Amino acid sequence: MSGKTRLLVGTTKGAFILTADAGRRAWEVSGPHCGGWPINHMAGDPRTGAIWAGGGGDWFGAGVWRSTDGGATWALAKLSSGQMDQWAANDPDFAAMIGWQDTPAPFGDTLHSVWSLHHAHGRLFAGTKPAQFLVSDDGGVTWERNAGLADYEDREAWSPGAAGLTLHTIVTDPDEPAKIWLAISAAGVFATEDGGRTWERRNRLSNAEACGHHDHPAAPRDGETGHCVHNMVRAGDPRPGSDLLYQQNHHGVFRSRDGGRTWDDVTAGLPSTFGFPIAVHPHDPDTIWTFPLNGDMEGRFPPGASAAVWMSSDGGDTWSAQHSGLPARNCFFTVLRQAMTTDRQPEPGVYFGTNTGSIFASIDGGETWDEIARHLPTILGVEAVDLH
Repeated sequence: MSGKTRLLVGTTKGAFILTADAGRRAWEVSGPHCGGWPINHMAGDPRTGAIWAGGGGDWFGAGVWRSTDGGATWALAKLSSGQMDQWAANDPDFAAMIGWQDTPAPFGDTLHSVWSLHHAHGRLFAGTKPAQFLVSDDGGVTWERNAGLADYEDREAWSPGAAGLTLHTIVTDPDEPAKIWLAISAAGVFATEDGGRTWERRNRLSNAEACGHHDHPAAPRDGETGHCVHNMVRAGDPRPGSDLLYQQNHHGVFRSRDGGRTWDDVTAGLPSTFGFPIAVHPHDPDTIWTFPLNGDMEGRFPPGASAAVWMSSDGGDTWSAQHSGLPARNCFFTVLRQAMTTDRQPEPGVYFGTNTGSIFASIDGGETWDEIARHLPTILGVEAVDLH
């Protein structure tokens, strides 16, 4: 693969784009983009160079920004109204100041923000808060709500996580467009094999007896994983019939070789059960990375205040710490659920962003790390796109 690697970075103060030289050593930063909106997550199409940024909140409402020229210009598909719209509707001077137009939002005021984006098979998907699954067939200009998930039979019983009822992860099969997996905090993993017409929950533990019982409400119990999934990835597993998934849960790391129908607890060997992100090697399904934090109630920073990425090369059976180039002392940052990713180069780069505004990169599988950007706003999401 040739071409440039771009990092799409969502922050609390807009979107940023980092572009690397051919050696992925020097990086240029552009931004902030998207009108200062909080951007939870971004996605890109390596074939066309299109970029999307999803976010919003109480003030702006929910929306997806799109750019077809590498981030030079942006257009907004506003999905719901926010406090800004209420103010503008009642204050002509304020409306004129911000250039507000009285255009009804397609989802009224029912959506708070967009939390996840995913582009696959010519379609763009979005996950929102509260948890709805949206689909666009025109590159993010117009959107439809998926009725199968919206009308799920026990939806009223879903419990929100600390950040609310958020659909934060969307995973697809590269060869079978009808197969999609979602992760919702704190309702768990959902899967469809008919393109979203019907969904089923997939949270059962395959090693329930070995997991024991924990008191935390997000911990595994009753033969299931804790429903508070923090992030989930799909590995490109060549083994016949395998849909290999990994998730970082509120209470551990889990692996499924059958598309989420059963999950193995593979937390043993990590310094804690708590963390947010997980990333998988794009060419080796058994190599994964995660960033453990000291605990839910202990401050959510690296154990011992010493930063380390933990890597497994055997699907989570064993783990080793990778910390060369990372802060070894007095480190109190957090890496959030969507803030770790890999590119798809032959020797893939691994990247993560922190809530203190730094981005770290490794181009040797995590053996060594470099800080390639600093002093950005709080980083909410990092995605890599390799331009052809």
